[in-house]
Amino acid sequence: MGTGGVERGTVEMAEALTAAGWRALVASQGGPHVRELARVGAEHITLPLASKSPFIIRQNIAALSDLITHRSVSLVHARSRAPAWSAYAAAKQTDIPFVTTFHGVYGLGPFGLKKLYNRVMARGETVIAISNFIADHLVREYGLDEDRLRLIPRGVDLSVFDPDTVTSARMIKLATEWRLPDDGPVIMLPGRLTSWKGQGLLIDALSVLKKSGRLHDGLRCLLIGPGSTGSSYRQRIESKMAATGLDGHVQIIEDCRDIVAAYMMTDVVVSASTRPEAFGRIVAEGQAMGRPVVAPAHGAAPEILLPGVTGWLFTPGDAQSLAGALEQALSVSAMQRDDLAMQARSHIAENFDRDMMTSATLAVYEDLISTRPSDTA
Repeated sequence: MGTGGVERGTVEMAEALTAAGWRALVASQGGPHVRELARVGAEHITLPLASKSPFIIRQNIAALSDLITHRSVSLVHARSRAPAWSAYAAAKQTDIPFVTTFHGVYGLGPFGLKKLYNRVMARGETVIAISNFIADHLVREYGLDEDRLRLIPRGVDLSVFDPDTVTSARMIKLATEWRLPDDGPVIMLPGRLTSWKGQGLLIDALSVLKKSGRLHDGLRCLLIGPGSTGSSYRQRIESKMAATGLDGHVQIIEDCRDIVAAYMMTDVVVSASTRPEAFGRIVAEGQAMGRPVVAPAHGAAPEILLPGVTGWLFTPGDAQSLAGALEQALSVSAMQRDDLAMQARSHIAENFDRDMMTSATLAVYEDLISTRPSDTA
């Protein structure tokens, strides 16, 4: 229960289950989000489920089977590969429905050997894909029968990501803390400081604008997300900033405790991932906050963004293309921004709302449980 999208989705489903009158039990290795589970009324069971050891997996199968039996568990939902192997076997032993959510394009490894390990995520009686991109991947790579496939996109909590809830005091606090200028545009790339998130690509794009004289003197680029201070990747990013003369424009912020306010004070939100993303949380959250979004034209981003309406797509990995998209996003008028903000939030509310996600998932649960004999429900 760390800090990723899988963990956030687990908490959201646990909250939806308890709100619907069910009992939510979450078994995991533990982590920061365990306290969130308690807050929403779920119960956490700590087991070494991250282990890939066959001996530990056998122990986990026995522990989960015992838990299922003694706590009258109706259904098991696995969200990660290592725990899924134990959960799959325990669900089989106790004859209850087994559901999986396929959250990413897992690496296949040399000669596709890792595909065997990944395949457990396609063994659910129902397999939930979080985007059309992932659904296509499941059918193509794992031969999943479409009858077992359900498309349920991840959702944004619109009560949290709501522009109307962000006070000027919250934005002033961040602007003061980060020493942002009053007269320059702000662009933001939220995401862990790691090479595939594209921070280096974004700096290259800004360098393109700078060399051509199209970079606003007061522009500030915020790279917001955790990453070890002194890590080799951070050092490379800082060296690139200095070499391109952008160290006065680009700021690395590892700890942001008010990402919603950060979105609100941003003129353009950027997703620059060099690998296709299974969903694209940044793309959805940025639009929910009414911000123009620039994203690569691969993975699920084209499904979430309305090109030319709520944001701009660029050629993946291409700094020149990203620079052009940034220039377009930064050049919109105040009236255009207001119109974009309205359309962007409406688009997310109609297609990627958290409550839609949890309701659709609960419907999957109820459908599977209803097909089982009543004494197992």
